[in-house]
Amino acid sequence: MSMTDCEIRARLTDRLAQVEQRIAAACRRAGRSRAEVTLVAVTKTVGPRVVRLLPELGMHDVGENRPQELKRKYLLAPHLRWHMIGHLQRNKIDLVLPTAQVIHSLDSVRLLTAVDQALSAAAATSAGAGTEAGALLRGLIQFNLSGEASKFGFAVTEIDTVANTLRCLKSLPISGLMTMAAYTDDPETTRPTFRALRLLRDRLAEQLGRPASELGWLSMGMSNDFEIAIEEGATHLRLGTVLFEDLPTD
Repeated sequence: MSMTDCEIRARLTDRLAQVEQRIAAACRRAGRSRAEVTLVAVTKTVGPRVVRLLPELGMHDVGENRPQELKRKYLLAPHLRWHMIGHLQRNKIDLVLPTAQVIHSLDSVRLLTAVDQALSAAAATSAGAGTEAGALLRGLIQFNLSGEASKFGFAVTEIDTVANTLRCLKSLPISGLMTMAAYTDDPETTRPTFRALRLLRDRLAEQLGRPASELGWLSMGMSNDFEIAIEEGATHLRLGTVLFEDLPTD
């Protein structure tokens, strides 16, 4: 039987309350403020009815894996902060730039360069037309620290390449790093991956001659491991299943 909006709202309210309790507890264990952690609600499995309810429940940061879905759902709720969290092909950049405020998945030199060039072109066009260029886009560098062939991202050994590429960017501000740990039934085994991203961020900042705070965002932690990620310094959690499992796709 189809769920009513009231039933969806009640279920989401309950799940969000449970997740918030877990986030707050993890922050306390790590000696961190809850305000340091942003929950990005990943809506790839749910439809418009669920998306429209998110603002009233206090979920203002929303993530999508596919550029087409990002654009479709952005049109339903353009006032939310939309995050592109999945693999981005260069021929889909034009779908993402007008909609996303954060791209978490900058996973290659070619993609970094292409997004930077697209932003430069958009800024030049806006300036020529006497209009605003729009909301500032932030980027995160994706590293593949699990070593899984199915995952995208730079290898640790490419940190020099990443640093050299970032020095050449003109229009794309980089705010931090992103990774995905290997899925496991024991979340504690993800801790080394998350710790490695934090240490890698510090190394990259040092190479760039910048304080680590200027690369302060660490996007890591999903439904099965987000508490460990918080303890290791996550600033952005990408949560889908724990919030939206079995909710309507219409």
